[in-house]
Amino acid sequence: MKRYVAGAGSMMLLMTAGMFLWIGASGQEVVIPEAPPPPELTEPEGLPEADEMAPALGPPPPTPPRAYKASREERRFNRYDRNRDEVITRLELMSSRTKAFKALDEDGNNLLTFEEWAVATSDRFAGADANGNGQLTRSEFRSTRPKRTASRCKC
Repeated sequence: MKRYVAGAGSMMLLMTAGMFLWIGASGQEVVIPEAPPPPELTEPEGLPEADEMAPALGPPPPTPPRAYKASREERRFNRYDRNRDEVITRLELMSSRTKAFKALDEDGNNLLTFEEWAVATSDRFAGADANGNGQLTRSEFRSTRPKRTASRCKC
């Protein structure tokens, strides 16, 4: 009950302060300065006219450069090369492998242990890394491409 009385009292004080501010502001006379006169309108001189010998059309606009169309293999490489340094590190390769998660989870518990992940992926990376420096170049990455299977019509 004390809260309600205190709240009502504070509301009354706020309303009283607001009334004093409102009355005080309305008693002041605000002087609005006179607006400057509008500028005088002058007749425009008109548009410039071309010389009789001037060509009717200007030079054609420059041709925009053609965009480079990446091959399928380059798009696949760029999907893994997250920082665009033209080299795929082991971390970059493994971060994009979310589609293969279920294939890597051998015990089917929806948890991928380090052992499950390392056995399945490290061998493939090591097989593709021909010079053994821990990085895949574009030519080394081509060897990781999945083998194409003959597509069958599901008619």
